[in-house]
Amino acid sequence: MKINEPGRIHSINQYQKKNEMAVNNANKKQKKDEVQISAAAKEMLSTSQMNSPERAKHIESLKQSIASGTYHVDSGKLAEKLLPYFGNNPSE
Repeated sequence: MKINEPGRIHSINQYQKKNEMAVNNANKKQKKDEVQISAAAKEMLSTSQMNSPERAKHIESLKQSIASGTYHVDSGKLAEKLLPYFGNNPSE
């Protein structure tokens, strides 16, 4: 059996590859990212946006006392808060 012009098959393969690449590129363009925000995250966002005026005043007074050097840290309260954290790590 004699096969004439086997190069023709090669040109058909190239055509098929081009078609496959075009389909793959079309599929890539259609993909989109989606983000879903949980209810807890939405609640946190709304809470942070609705800071009370009393809290803002308290924060401002703390900033002023720190800037003026009159802010005092109660070392006993600080130690009480740090003790549970460092109490669980006996190696340190």
